Amino acid sequence: MDEKDNLQLTELEGDRALSETRTSGSAKDLEAVYDVPVQISAVLGRATMQVSQLLKLGRGAVVELDRKVGEAIDIYVNNRLVARGEVVVVDERLGVTMTEIVKAERS
Repeated sequence: MDEKDNLQLTELEGDRALSETRTSGSAKDLEAVYDVPVQISAVLGRATMQVSQLLKLGRGAVVELDRKVGEAIDIYVNNRLVARGEVVVVDERLGVTMTEIVKAERS
């Protein structure tokens, strides 16, 4: 059996090859996606209001969110919840530290 035959066999057993890559993968396997940009959002909380209420808001207005002080915030990557965390201050800038990774649900 030559190298070309092995390649065809690997293609036919794609699910098995993918599974082996996931379990024995290294950082080098991920190099192809290192430069792919992603959007990261940290959601402190949410609020629902009518447009008329929104238009009445002025400078200094407080909008009450659905979270309490100290409660974890949601961290989204490309609009998908991936983690929960806490707000931190680093060199006078806001940041987020992850405290929990959210397991993805397969559909």
